[in-house]
Amino acid sequence: MTVVQTDPPPASDGNPFTADTLLAGSRKREIVTPMDRVRRDGKFFRLGELKFCVRGVTYGSFATNDDGEPFKSPAQTRADFALMKELNANTVRIYRTPPRWFLDLAEEMGLKVFLDIAWGKNMVFVEDEAILDDARERVRNAARECGNHPAVFALSVVNEIPPDIVRYTSAKDVAEFIDELVGIVKEEAPHCLTTFANFPPTEYLQPHDIDFVTYNVYLHEENALRNYVVRLHHIAGEKPLVLGEYGIDTYREGDDARQAEILGRQFSAVYDEGVAGAFVFSFTDEWNVNGYEVEDWSFGLVRRDRTRKPAFDTMREVFKRAPQTTTLKLPRVSVIVCSYNGGSTTESCLRSMKNIRYPDFEVVFVDDGSTDNTQEILKKFPWVRNIKQKNMGLSYARNVGMQAATGEIIVYTDSDCEADEDWLYYLVMPMVRGGHIGAGGPNLIPDEGSWLADCVGLSPGGPTHVMLDDRTAEHVPGCNMGYWRWAAMEINGFDSQFRKAGDDVDFIWRLQHRGHSIGFAPAAQVWHYRRNTVKAYLKQQRGYGEAEALLKYKHPDHFNTLGAGLWRGRIYGADIGIRFGKDVIYHGVFGTGFFQTIYRRQASVLAMMLMSIEWMLLTMFVWICAIAFTPLIWLGGAMMITPPILAIIAAYQVDLPTKRRHWLMRPMIAYLHLRQPIVRGLSRYTVRLKAKTFDVEKLSVHREKLPFDPKDRSVLLYWNRYEDRMKLLEALKREVSERGLRYRIDAGWRDWDLEIYGSRYVKIRLRTVTEKHSSENHITRMQIRMLMSTFCKVLMAASIFLAGFIGYMMWPFSRPALLIPVVWWAMYLVNRTRVSRTVLGLVDQTAEKAGYYAVWPKEK
Repeated sequence: MTVVQTDPPPASDGNPFTADTLLAGSRKREIVTPMDRVRRDGKFFRLGELKFCVRGVTYGSFATNDDGEPFKSPAQTRADFALMKELNANTVRIYRTPPRWFLDLAEEMGLKVFLDIAWGKNMVFVEDEAILDDARERVRNAARECGNHPAVFALSVVNEIPPDIVRYTSAKDVAEFIDELVGIVKEEAPHCLTTFANFPPTEYLQPHDIDFVTYNVYLHEENALRNYVVRLHHIAGEKPLVLGEYGIDTYREGDDARQAEILGRQFSAVYDEGVAGAFVFSFTDEWNVNGYEVEDWSFGLVRRDRTRKPAFDTMREVFKRAPQTTTLKLPRVSVIVCSYNGGSTTESCLRSMKNIRYPDFEVVFVDDGSTDNTQEILKKFPWVRNIKQKNMGLSYARNVGMQAATGEIIVYTDSDCEADEDWLYYLVMPMVRGGHIGAGGPNLIPDEGSWLADCVGLSPGGPTHVMLDDRTAEHVPGCNMGYWRWAAMEINGFDSQFRKAGDDVDFIWRLQHRGHSIGFAPAAQVWHYRRNTVKAYLKQQRGYGEAEALLKYKHPDHFNTLGAGLWRGRIYGADIGIRFGKDVIYHGVFGTGFFQTIYRRQASVLAMMLMSIEWMLLTMFVWICAIAFTPLIWLGGAMMITPPILAIIAAYQVDLPTKRRHWLMRPMIAYLHLRQPIVRGLSRYTVRLKAKTFDVEKLSVHREKLPFDPKDRSVLLYWNRYEDRMKLLEALKREVSERGLRYRIDAGWRDWDLEIYGSRYVKIRLRTVTEKHSSENHITRMQIRMLMSTFCKVLMAASIFLAGFIGYMMWPFSRPALLIPVVWWAMYLVNRTRVSRTVLGLVDQTAEKAGYYAVWPKEK
């Protein structure tokens, strides 16, 4: 291993990089949006090259001015805009289509406008063509008149549809009409962002085509608001989340000081939880509804005469700090990037690291024996700690980075990832605030302009997170995860036997077995270049299959009998897989629930089983049986066509991207759904069969005499003055590992301690107990059981079936076939004897090295 000395990163006020360097990463995506328009960038927004955090206030509605417009006069509007700028706001939300001068003034003053389009949403509009046509016309006119103006941030095609209207007409029909209105906006103003303003009573209303998700939420208790924002993040998925309205009415809910205290606390909370923007409701107490001035109402940051409330100064400070609003001291972080021949993406990865906004961090790059131009690229980044080693595998490289790290928290990503500027901030918060031992975030797929890459992204088996609840993860992808360094060191880092994949899963499970939890930061996004060709995708799935086989040895409680992983949580990401039945919506009694939630139907486990490699093998078995019993041909035929039919159904249920579609997309997705379980399953079984063997002759440590318990020939007895069984188990585990034997240890669910795979046919289980005869005399009993492996059991059953099949077909000439099971049983006994002698000798030798003395029975 070589550590290449480099210059330290530049420092500026505790941040290695100044705000002037905060340019966008170099993702290979064509940006067609004009530079003066806000565009979506994953879960956030950008304006030009800079990240755009929405800091907004709502404005109006007002009584008509002298020109008959529902806005204040241009002079008053200019004065109000100046106050908004002083507030550090950058966006104003309005509820009526504005005149041209309003947008021009906003552009002049450096403000963006978020426009809600009003139409008859309070009536049963889906069944009324007149209302539908009026809505289409209003949306089209607003998009035509305002959507192409550079001051416009986004258009909301509707605001808060009453829940009883949606329940009465069906959420599906309402969502489809919202998508239709979004399409109208895109026709008239293709560069304008679109959304619709939702609220908790219609949480289940989730149209597909909006650019970002907007919710109006009023929750005054901080933890309740934080938790609901995290829930909304999961609903938003890979789209930005904007808090459309939040306010405090000082007329009913307290004095001006209480308003300031609540707003400051709550807006700091929602920005810390990773919203892309938030709006204070409202800028001023002045408010007019249907031509009537509302007097008993005081949500404003300023009064009707524009004198400031205490909340104005409070929100000015919050907006100044947004999006990073915490006052907590954040720990030093070491970002570890591991790479092998990743030169094609390393430069863009490190350029994104340079743009990170975090007070104290370093970047450690571990080059795992690359033979491409990676080292040449690293010379462009002298502030990166560059460690070059021979090729040892991903998990070994991660351990090297962990050992070299100087931060209290270590964060891992890959060289084919690009990080958001606030990535570390959001990733660290669940560990600092939430008490989790580690945390992960989403890895988003860049739009690479290829329909084939889109197909791969919509196919099963991609890296994603698995959630136990909205905040706690069962698994997070290895390309976006961080941990307290002390916890990683405590479990000895990553297991180096995982060279391609699976090391992150094993690492997290070992932490969880110690009682730790893993948090999830939905705003801590990285862009991850996935396998964008069929060949690369299938190669990735083969690697995952190998990892599953290795993981099953160490964590049998996380796998079913066939070796497929079992997750207790929900796999997040695209709705991939076959779903039967409809989603269920909780409306509350008579549809009056304040939080009306949709419960998504999960992918069918039965369908997954019917597409597995085990189903394919069973189909072959039925066809063989059909030779003797012809009617089974029909069963075999039905079994054969089941996986293709299910793959077609899965492809049909996938929501294709709206930007780029190709007529071959669904056939390709069906093909990948069909191939993926076969490729992954074959790889899993291949590793399991190859791994369960060792060279008995090479490892032979046969001993003539062993300290068996005279009452039980399966138990070995050892004496030690002070040590109990744990030291012996650790020594035996280390010895078995060094000799290259495949083994697994108890993960807390078994009544044995260690299981060694002696061959494809035999496995050895060890169980220990220590007897304390006195303070200085300990006797450890090690029970050793020789068991038939699952593979051997299957072959034994197959031999019995084969003998019976031949006997049935050719009796009485087939009597010798009855010897097949007998011969197979004899082979098993011979194999068991050879393996048992070697393993028993190894156990005795290891005990002797560890300072445990054999206890010999007294001679009579």
